[in-house]
Amino acid sequence: MPNLAGRRLSPVDVIKAALGDSSPHKRKLRSDSSTRDGSDSSVPLPMQSSPVKWKSPRRCPNDSPKINSPSKDNEKFSRGKAMTSSKLPVKKKLSDNVDQLSSVKEALHVSTSPSTVVCRENERTRMLEFCQRCIELETSGSMYVCGCPGTGKSLMMEKVKEALVEWAKEAGLQPPDIVAINCTSLANTSEIFSKILGKSSLQNKSGGSISPLKTLQNNYSQKQHSNGMKMTLIIADELDYLITKDRAVLHDLFLLTTLPFSRCILIGIANAIDLAHKFLPKLQSLNCKPMVITFRPYSKDEIIVILRQRLVALPYVVFQPQALELCARRVAAASGDLRKALWVSRSAIEILEAEIRDSIDYLNLSGVDERFGTTLAKQDSTIVRVDHMALALSKAYRSPVVDTIQSLPQHQQIILCSAVKLYRRGKKHTTIGELNRSYNDVCKSTLIPPAGIVELSSMCRVLVDQGLLKLGQSREDKLRRVTLNVDEADINFALQGVRFFRNCLQC
Repeated sequence: MPNLAGRRLSPVDVIKAALGDSSPHKRKLRSDSSTRDGSDSSVPLPMQSSPVKWKSPRRCPNDSPKINSPSKDNEKFSRGKAMTSSKLPVKKKLSDNVDQLSSVKEALHVSTSPSTVVCRENERTRMLEFCQRCIELETSGSMYVCGCPGTGKSLMMEKVKEALVEWAKEAGLQPPDIVAINCTSLANTSEIFSKILGKSSLQNKSGGSISPLKTLQNNYSQKQHSNGMKMTLIIADELDYLITKDRAVLHDLFLLTTLPFSRCILIGIANAIDLAHKFLPKLQSLNCKPMVITFRPYSKDEIIVILRQRLVALPYVVFQPQALELCARRVAAASGDLRKALWVSRSAIEILEAEIRDSIDYLNLSGVDERFGTTLAKQDSTIVRVDHMALALSKAYRSPVVDTIQSLPQHQQIILCSAVKLYRRGKKHTTIGELNRSYNDVCKSTLIPPAGIVELSSMCRVLVDQGLLKLGQSREDKLRRVTLNVDEADINFALQGVRFFRNCLQC
């Protein structure tokens, strides 16, 4: 059986429906009335029918046949437009203006740094206080920052660096030398020491006769070298690239903070969470245990807050709340990677942009009245809806399970939807009999003729073969235990694009 169609009408469909009420005979009458007796259509005649009189009641529900003056009609349109604009919220809808769409995509770009970083206040406080304490006491220290990709580690480090310099100036302290190194840019692992030596205020007085590592160790081991020396903040991003078989470079880097006259603050950043457990025992035995801060993946609520914070400066509404929630829920369930959420949101904007472009092209080709066509083109089509976001997510997360669910016949999709609704009530498993009652309730709510329990049991066996359900054993068919064999989030995501299932799953 075919899938449930319940899709949202596009602006093109709305235009076709509106134009379908006007027959060729009526259009001919309007053209004849405008050219009868060779008179100008702009001058009203006593017996002349106004074009407004022949308009469809669906298109012009407020028009009166007694109004024959074009000026009155224009006044009425202006009053209606003013009344409509007065009912709009503080934020207007996103228009099809290219500059507005470009501004939205720029705000959601990964390279765009937000003015404030939200949902990471605890990590920011710990990192900043650690650096401030080292500068105030003029002591060295080390920190290891870890977390999955896209959890805000590097961005937070940039904000902490800026806040630290500003704090030092306000406190009347000397700001530290800041040496930021991305370890992926190093030709070899030992090159990091020459980078530190070259970017800091330390100088190699030996003229290159000894290695950069030895020079750093000499500077931080003798008191006369450290007198008057500025503190140095070393930020080593992608620290896991320094891992070698003996981990000598990694250990030597952290041991710089243990030298008796060291003025070095080392912060290493890496994606590997278990890296700390691998090299911490060795460092702890050398009396060099760094402070560890872990950035956890973003939750659904945190992703929604961050996306809204990036769009708060824009004077228009961009996303439906349900669309943002769908994006945040799917990304949080997969990885919690904010960069993926930003990419999916930008992709949804591009889908909306293509839809608007296609609608405008159709209006231009069909020769629709400009005022009427513009109104139809902007009816609920200039905002990112759930179907836009679902399509963008399907491009980002191509799952065989989602593809399988979306290709199922309509009644098998209803069975999965009914099972999800049962499990949301706290049930860990159900039976074919209970599933049949829930299935009948869903069918009745949409006026879809339900299948019998024998057919439902047969469809459940098909879903078992697809790997979507599990069936237990029982003497009676209706008492067989039914459990989901896939994640509930995959079913929600697969059926979100169909309005009927979306409403059913939200009940």
